[in-house]
Amino acid sequence: MSTPALTRDELFGILEEVKDPEVPVISIVELGIVREAVAEDGGVTVTITPTYSGCPAMRVIEDDIRAALSARGVHEVRISTVYSPAWTTDWIGPDAREKLRKFGIAPPVPVEAGGLVTLTRRRAAAVCPYCGSRDTVLQSEFGSTACKAIHVCRGCRQPFDEFKPL
Repeated sequence: MSTPALTRDELFGILEEVKDPEVPVISIVELGIVREAVAEDGGVTVTITPTYSGCPAMRVIEDDIRAALSARGVHEVRISTVYSPAWTTDWIGPDAREKLRKFGIAPPVPVEAGGLVTLTRRRAAAVCPYCGSRDTVLQSEFGSTACKAIHVCRGCRQPFDEFKPL
């Protein structure tokens, strides 16, 4: 059985349907995990970069990529994992950041807006995704996943995750 000839845009459109298993309101494309997708040699090669090297969701993401492409008639799927350049939260676009906020996760601040992580004891307060207050306090550097931290808003009293800027 031959693989249908798909363009890069068509492949990215299919992969846009694959949601991040830890944050199901954004796709792996929106998250910046998918670096490239190419139809070649009777199959498709998808190049991905994990959000961090030990991300436990990567196996699920790989299975979901294969399932999404298989549902479209692509049965020969090669997944190439690259670690350089390292994934950065700057690869998350503005629309995806807004989806995170609406989901109740404080999105990472882009580097150009001061979101660079530095080795200091203090960092800028996370903005509450519920009420927009900057009067928040870090409860734990470790949230529901390693890429999130837990904060509490002093304004509305809601706890929330922050997607750590990297």
